[in-house]
Amino acid sequence: MMGLVKKDGIAELVRKSAQQARRDTPPLDKPERVTKLDWPLQCTVGPGLEGAIACESGVGYVNGTAGRLLYRGYDIYDLCASSNYEEVCYLLLYGKLPTRKQYDGFCQRMIQYRHVPNTLRMLMATPVEEINPMAALRLGTNFMRRRLTWRDTETGRPLASTAIASDEDSIPMETIPRGEQHAIYEFAKKAERRRAAKKVQDDAASIDSCIHVISGIATLAAAIARLREDKLPIEPDPELGHSANFLYMMTGRRPTAEEVRIMDVSLILHADHGMPASTFAALVVASTLSDIYFSVGAAIAALNGPLHGGANEAVIDLLESIGGPAAVPAWFANARKNKEKIVGFGHRVYKTYDPRARILGPLAKHLGAGNPAIATLYETALALEQEVVSTLGQEKGIYPNVDFYSGLVYRSMGIPKEMFTPIFAVSRAAGWTARIIEYLKNNRIFRPRALYTGEYDKKYVSLGHRK
Repeated sequence: MMGLVKKDGIAELVRKSAQQARRDTPPLDKPERVTKLDWPLQCTVGPGLEGAIACESGVGYVNGTAGRLLYRGYDIYDLCASSNYEEVCYLLLYGKLPTRKQYDGFCQRMIQYRHVPNTLRMLMATPVEEINPMAALRLGTNFMRRRLTWRDTETGRPLASTAIASDEDSIPMETIPRGEQHAIYEFAKKAERRRAAKKVQDDAASIDSCIHVISGIATLAAAIARLREDKLPIEPDPELGHSANFLYMMTGRRPTAEEVRIMDVSLILHADHGMPASTFAALVVASTLSDIYFSVGAAIAALNGPLHGGANEAVIDLLESIGGPAAVPAWFANARKNKEKIVGFGHRVYKTYDPRARILGPLAKHLGAGNPAIATLYETALALEQEVVSTLGQEKGIYPNVDFYSGLVYRSMGIPKEMFTPIFAVSRAAGWTARIIEYLKNNRIFRPRALYTGEYDKKYVSLGHRK
């Protein structure tokens, strides 16, 4: 059910970006494998599991050569032009676009789950203004788990008698080359534990839990932005959609229709992207038969690292430090001479223009038309892009990535710089939870190995005789 968004200027910008992308890059070939994989696979693995294939997924597909990004088979350009974030969440979670009835029911659940007053009370009891917004968001997710689920109760604890042992896996799962098809243990059945609980709550392991997380995290992130400015959180408005509510709860004013569309596009663009560190962290935790809240908390923790999240903040700092478009050539020449890394460029997957940057760049230009400060930063960014692409693009396949223009888009809407990475988490909650639910259907605990390179047969020397 495409076509939720009426024809507008933002949709036209997205369509023009799509046309440019299709002119500049080769057509998208189908993945080499589109059917059930025959495990075990042989692949080349680098440090940090680079290149390893850990699982199968039908959630999203990235083609780094063609610069294409698909969600459940749908091109990201089409989704940004015609859909909205709620519909994309449904698509990721359920694997198909909703009917009108399904869409309306899904939106009603998101409206209901956006209200997390008890969680907000717990969060407000902590010094939010003194801690990293991502740390506050992770803490808030844990509080949401505490309030919405029965997992922290005695009845919610895994039964020790059904587990294997600390830091152990079942022997059949370790048998070379395949092991068993499934883990040989399970904790007590969720339905039985739920009936035993004093109050039936979110089981923290279902699609309903995913919707709780997606809706609640947006409310928490907006509240964190307010609390950091010594302002009280704002209750969500049931008359507003997800993106509109997020902006409203964060800024305290009702956003314009254009701002809502732009935030929708931004959230769609960040909703999923293969298996980066945060998604992998979420799946590792979920594979232990923990729960969705803890798994998303792990993903937030991974996204907090500067090698994963935060680059769009650094891009704003960089553009402001350059001093304007005229200063770019000299700045870039000096950066190349000193072999400095230029934030916002290059990607582990894309060896061409990141399709998300193709959309965000024109949006930043559009927003800068009515904002001189943003216009100057955009012109500086454009000049830097031209310098980088004309040299490093041809030499090494280095082009702008999603972070290069996203900060400019957020800045133009009055969003504080320190909230850029939490917005990433607000969006990616959809992809994290969709992949968790998908993986748990055929769960196997993650258990990679490390090659031992230490010494052998060392003799113990008592404390008094050590030199």
